[in-house]
Amino acid sequence: MGVFTFVCRSSGGDWCAKQLSGDLEAAAASTYELQRRLVQLALSADSSGGVQTSFSLITPSSAVFQPSAAEAPPPEEKKPEKEESEDEDMGFSLFD
Repeated sequence: MGVFTFVCRSSGGDWCAKQLSGDLEAAAASTYELQRRLVQLALSADSSGGVQTSFSLITPSSAVFQPSAAEAPPPEEKKPEKEESEDEDMGFSLFD
């Protein structure tokens, strides 16, 4: 998916966002809802896995939002864990 950068502004209580280098736009009543819409826009433009986001408030009425996605890493193989024996003598006593 890459990284999308949106400039967000508040006017009259509503928030709007415009992509810095592109034509994606969204508007919402709250920053939370705006971020959700922008993530959906970015995913519809280029989906490739999980999404990480960064929202930085610059002033009370402006912000920068960056949703980015990295390809999901391949699942790791689980190695069998070695079970510890309870009978193992550590060479010391807790009560000495």
